[in-house]
This record gives sequence, structure tokens and C-alpha cells, in this order.
Amino acid sequence: DVSVMDRLKTLYALQEADSNIDKILQLRGELPEEVEALEEKIESLKAKQAQEEAVIAAYNDTIAQNRQNIIECDAQIEKYQKQLETISNSREYDSINKEIENQGLLRQIAQKSINDTKIAIAAKRDDIEDLKHRLLVDEDDLVAKKEELGTIVESTSKEEKRLMAIREACAAKIDERTMSAYDHIRSSVHNHLAVVSVYNRNACGGCFNTITPQRLEDIKSNKKIVICEHCGRIIVNPDFDAVAETEK
Repeated sequence: DVSVMDRLKTLYALQEADSNIDKILQLRGELPEEVEALEEKIESLKAKQAQEEAVIAAYNDTIAQNRQNIIECDAQIEKYQKQLETISNSREYDSINKEIENQGLLRQIAQKSINDTKIAIAAKRDDIEDLKHRLLVDEDDLVAKKEELGTIVESTSKEEKRLMAIREACAAKIDERTMSAYDHIRSSVHNHLAVVSVYNRNACGGCFNTITPQRLEDIKSNKKIVICEHCGRIIVNPDFDAVAETEK
């Protein structure tokens, strides 16, 4: 039941609101994406640090187990050495000496494992220190970027809310099919201008191609929704610009 002129005016007002919202978002630049990327990076570094600390904990368990193995080897060696004192049989003597030798080898293996694991722990601790340094740098950067973004958001929040209210009011007056077409055009053009007025009396305000006289008459009549045959934008009466300025 809404007249074509009212639909066109509503579309133009919607585009005005969206364009001004775009300007506010442009003030934020890439800060929102940078903040999100930093947050993800920090979480990844923290997860990596936790993994490295878990590896060190496992290494410490390995050292503890090898130390226990050394204690057991020493106990076995001591036991066998005492048995040697009571052995008169050379065959049994050789057998016990072999056991002492085996326990000695096991002890050496355990000690080597401890030494190697300590070296690995030292390397992991160096990695963790590097991660901590990177975390400090990124966390400081995140705080700075959040403060900068917060300042911009705070300074524009009132205007953004006002424009969003206008946008919602305009969108509520537009039928679903027209709204879908508007959104499609906005997403498909580089400057997000789906609705433009006539430029320099005879050209599309979006692509600046010349409009035919008949189409110009249709636009001025406000009785048809005219689509630019070159860029697909909706072209409205240039008088809407003057009306919009008056309403501001």
C-alpha cells in the first residue's frame, strides 16, 4: 500500500543511514580484526606454553623413575657383592659377576637417560621463556588496541545507535523482496551504494554512465523504481538530496 515515491524515499533514507554507519565502521579500520587475531594468537601461545610445561612434567617423571631404577640397581649390586663373599664355586662366582655387570649397565643407561632428559628440560624451559616474552608483547599490544578501539566505539556509539534506529525503521517499511534486492546490490558494489541520485543532471551517481532521457523522466516522476542499466543501482530523484539535507 506504500506509494512508489514513499518507497524510494525510504530506500534513499536507508542508504543514507547505511552509508553513515559505514563511515563509523571505517573509523575503526582493521582494529576489530586485529584485536580478534591477537586474542586468538595469545590463546594459541598459552596453549603452547601449557603443552611445553606438560612435557617438562613428563620429563621430570622420567627422571624420578630413572633415579628409582638406579637405587634398585645399587641395591641389587650390593646384594650380589655380598653373595660373592660366600661363594666357593667358580661357576656361580662368574654368574653373579655377570649379574653385577648387567646391573651396572642398567645403572649407566638410567643415568644417561637422566642426563639427556635434563638437557631436554633446559631446552624446553628456554622455549617457555621465549613464549612468555612473546605473550607479554602481544598482551601489551592487545591492551593498547582494545583501548584505541574502545575510545572510537565510545565516541561514536550514540550516533551509531541513532543511525541503527533509523535503519531499522526504514527496513520495517520496505517489503522483503525490495529489501533483499537492496542488500544484494549493496554487497555487490565496491562502495556499498545501492541507492544513488542523478549525478550532474544526466548520469548515474554510482557508475556515472549517462542516463537516457526517458529514464530521467521516469526518475523525476517518482512513480517507478529505476535501475541503472550499467551498474544495477537504484537511481532516485536528485531532489531527495535537498530533502535529506533539510531533515538533518
